[in-house]
Amino acid sequence: MTSVTIYHNPRCSKSRQTLALLEENGIEAEVVEYLQNPLNADELKVVVEKLGVSVRDIVRTGEEVYIEQNLGSDSKSNDDLIAAIVTNPILMQRPIVVKGDQARIGRPPEGVLEIL
Repeated sequence: MTSVTIYHNPRCSKSRQTLALLEENGIEAEVVEYLQNPLNADELKVVVEKLGVSVRDIVRTGEEVYIEQNLGSDSKSNDDLIAAIVTNPILMQRPIVVKGDQARIGRPPEGVLEIL
């Protein structure tokens, strides 16, 4: 059986709901509190690839650091955005659930069931 990982922020209601949904479905996931244990650049690139989205799609645009660092600028490359998330993990959308070569953002939480 392929393991399941959830990149989790316990202060986020969607993240808590997604974790509860996994548990309700009998799925024992490895819980990674990514604010305490941030992903490195290579790990983050793998997650983005598994999500099948652009790096911009996983950046939380409402965070203060997003505005301060002008991360919405077209001049910011994917590597710039990855570096910003690595340095400021609060910028990463949450939760993200990974199983095998697939991943989903738990917004809404039920979306993660597609890969389980």
